[in-house]
Amino acid sequence: MTTILHIDASARLDRSLSRKLSKAFVDCWIEHQPQTQVITRDVGTNPPPFITEEWIGAVFTAEEDMTPEKREEIRLSDQLIDEIDRADLIVIGTPMYNYGMPAALKSWFDKVIRIGKTFTFDLARGDYPLEPIMSGKKLVVLSSRGEFGFGAGGLREKLNHLEPHIQTCAHYLGVEEMHAISINYQEFGDARHEASISDAFAAVPVLVNDLIEAGAESLRVEHSLT
Repeated sequence: MTTILHIDASARLDRSLSRKLSKAFVDCWIEHQPQTQVITRDVGTNPPPFITEEWIGAVFTAEEDMTPEKREEIRLSDQLIDEIDRADLIVIGTPMYNYGMPAALKSWFDKVIRIGKTFTFDLARGDYPLEPIMSGKKLVVLSSRGEFGFGAGGLREKLNHLEPHIQTCAHYLGVEEMHAISINYQEFGDARHEASISDAFAAVPVLVNDLIEAGAESLRVEHSLT
């Protein structure tokens, strides 16, 4: 049985295209696999607090030296990490704000990428001392952007700090495979925008089917090897 961690990051509610797109993805998945468990985390309406001096101090405190106050500082972080640990698939619905991720989503990443919890640190590894603890997770990013041309070879490719940043961070959450669907031209509001919406929603069931089929094939291979 698949467990999905569904994260929405838009500050908008009913008017949010990324929310509608991520909901369409999760709904389509459940239609194919009704037994799927879904963990919902809305950082757009309930953003994790920014990191503070006290939080950093608690994170780097040895277990035997933890106080009730320090445990309370990292309680939310522990909860968010547990949600990731339980998930097989992470689905993020997010707008592009100022060419990157919303501050609320960045705060979520800051709370869950944690030494000793989601990654280990060992200088014996040389110039790459960080290594993720979790593994085997998949990530789907469903985004909306005001402009266009952010894909490979596009005229704004170098301005796209959304998916590349998410992919870099997600590596330390055990994500080994990432897929993305986007809606573009929102600020233009023209026929290209309408076509982009249509194309994005049409791509959702295709991606869902591909991921489910890939998962089924992986299970068949595992069973054939046992």
